[in-house]
Amino acid sequence: MKALMALFAFAGCAFAGEITAIPFKTIGGKDASLADYKGKVVLVVNTASKCGLTPQYEALEATYKKYESKGLVIIGFPCNDFGGQEPGTLEEIQKFCKGTYDVSFPLMDKIHVKGPEQHPLYAALSGEKGAFPGDVKWNFGKFLIGKDGKPLARFEPQQKPDSPEVVTAIEEALNK
Repeated sequence: MKALMALFAFAGCAFAGEITAIPFKTIGGKDASLADYKGKVVLVVNTASKCGLTPQYEALEATYKKYESKGLVIIGFPCNDFGGQEPGTLEEIQKFCKGTYDVSFPLMDKIHVKGPEQHPLYAALSGEKGAFPGDVKWNFGKFLIGKDGKPLARFEPQQKPDSPEVVTAIEEALNK
């Protein structure tokens, strides 16, 4: 696993500067970027409120609470690209996440993670010339970004945030 992680880290080296500078908006409409989380390990997740994988919010929140004091930030990017499973307004999404799963990690503006309107952050992560080329397959795909802003790992939607692979990668990144 460590060799695979090292290969991914090497592959992502060229992307660190551009990834941290890519702008996006918070769910509250404020300007943001990964540069705001410099020195932190970031787990980027495309989320949806009406998906079979939506219960992953619970594990995301638990993982965030467990590792937040050690330098982990989880960032949720609501996305309606898969089966129209995030149809709500930003206010509705925020209310659902807080009310149903007590989400306290940062949520961002709704974006596209694939297709012609793909957000530049996701193009840098999963685009043809991205750190981990290949379309995001569904809601709750995850990308781990190191403290230095370099992409470290990609996890598919079915890999839960508290699975051994994801936890090991997070812990290794936090200990670097």
